[in-house]
Amino acid sequence: MSSRNLNRSVFGDPKNSGNLMSLEEANNLLNEWVPNEKLRLHMKQVAANMKAWAIEKEGADEQTALKWELAGLLHDADWEKYPDDHCRVIIEELEKRNIDPEVIHCIASHGPKVFGVEPETKMDKMIYAIDELSGFIHAAALIRGPQLYEGMEVKSVLKKLKTPSFAAQVGRDDIAEAVSRIEVTLDELIQFIIDHQRNVW
Repeated sequence: MSSRNLNRSVFGDPKNSGNLMSLEEANNLLNEWVPNEKLRLHMKQVAANMKAWAIEKEGADEQTALKWELAGLLHDADWEKYPDDHCRVIIEELEKRNIDPEVIHCIASHGPKVFGVEPETKMDKMIYAIDELSGFIHAAALIRGPQLYEGMEVKSVLKKLKTPSFAAQVGRDDIAEAVSRIEVTLDELIQFIIDHQRNVW
């Protein structure tokens, strides 16, 4: 884990503020770097949640919403091909492409205990809170059979969170710690994610 520490807290160049790749470019990068469809789906679901949060909760304009969406879409882009250098490779790629430093910092901060980068902005804090929880909720949906998200309730997700054997790889402490940084309850965030990633496939 410690080998993934990025050992820096500044990313990108401030003069690139506002420089964003298109969704088409981002998806092309994913298709090239991430053969695993399940992992691509996870990133698309996080992206959908991030975009929806930016628009609905933060009143974001189109450019800002795209910034949130791109951070969600690319946060695990190097996980499959470069697991030992996860985060470092995608960050360096985005820096080469002169992408807005806020997007890069957001990606760098999505696992502060792993990468050593503290979430600072609201966007940073939300990707940290949404990331693990999104994957956990999707795992909970998959075991419900064909109905998936239909009729899924917050209380059933909470019950599974209290069952250590279910999706054991998901860090419950990380989820609790991430949610403690935002002005939203765990229940509210679970409901938001259920509502916004249910149709992302």
